[in-house]
Amino acid sequence: MSVISARNLSKTYRVFQKKEGFLGALRGLFFREYKEVRAVQDVSFDIEPGEIVAFLGPNGAGKTTTLKMLSGLIYPTSGQAVVLGHVPWERADAFRRRFSLVMGQKNQLWWDLPALDSFHLHREIYSIPRQQFERTVSELTELFGVQGLLRQPVRELSLGERMKMELIAALLHRPELLLLDEPTIGLDVVAQATIQRCLREYNRTRGVTMLLTSHYMRDVEALCSRVLIINHGRLIYDGALSGIVEQFGQTKVIKLRFADGVPPELGRFGEVQNGQGPAADLRVERGRVSEILSSILERYTVVDMSVQDPPLDQVIARVFQEGAQSDPSDSDADDAAEEQLGTNDDALTEDRPRT
Repeated sequence: MSVISARNLSKTYRVFQKKEGFLGALRGLFFREYKEVRAVQDVSFDIEPGEIVAFLGPNGAGKTTTLKMLSGLIYPTSGQAVVLGHVPWERADAFRRRFSLVMGQKNQLWWDLPALDSFHLHREIYSIPRQQFERTVSELTELFGVQGLLRQPVRELSLGERMKMELIAALLHRPELLLLDEPTIGLDVVAQATIQRCLREYNRTRGVTMLLTSHYMRDVEALCSRVLIINHGRLIYDGALSGIVEQFGQTKVIKLRFADGVPPELGRFGEVQNGQGPAADLRVERGRVSEILSSILERYTVVDMSVQDPPLDQVIARVFQEGAQSDPSDSDADDAAEEQLGTNDDALTEDRPRT
């Protein structure tokens, strides 16, 4: 049975349109104007046990809203979802004990206390047997390399160290599903790589299912073989990571090294990039690679060449850009709606299983 099964999941809500100036604010007290925003529209997908799936989209696309519906924090306007055999927004106690939601921009640890104190609080909340708790803490702190930081106040930890502690707290009760919303936001490359390695190892040893949102393509490439892409609330791609370039990548990059330097007229064959010294990158249409290579080899002396797909982050950016141009909806309103949802649901994020 699928860990997550979503069918035509949608979320629509109203966003208050505030007028400028004092008179506008005063008028808003009596005549409030709203704009209807469709944050998520008819999203359907299934995630099988043990999968690590990336959930990609630009800001305001509906990623966080979808995660909140799947975790039961908000109700959908329409559609259905079954997560771990439960309807999420019914918030059954048995369901809440089987998953964790980690949001990179929200803290679940007490700021002025050592992380270990917050871990003990989680042990009480989830009724974790003491021996199991101690064994789990030992395993996770070793995995994340933070054994010596457990008794240090959270406010004194670096951003990367705090994120590791947040992940440990989320994994203490051994969830079957981990929902990760920007877990490496703001981290340096070393911290990102460490968290990627730990999540990959935890998935391999425990088989936990993960649904990950991230704007860092390194996270996606390091962890996920399958990708869901959402834009303006609609799911536009569900498939293999490698298939994104094949479906959306319209160009190839030819890397060339010339014996006599880069020819001045090389731009007639395509878009010249990184043309320095004897080497240059040439971006061309996928279907014309053979034709263009033949023409270049006939005219110039090439000592080395290779044909590559464009970087994944460039292809993803192109998908997002084309989606924005084809959809006239106000993306700023989408972002504001996401922010409003986050504010209104803060109390719900503290709604954890009771002992």
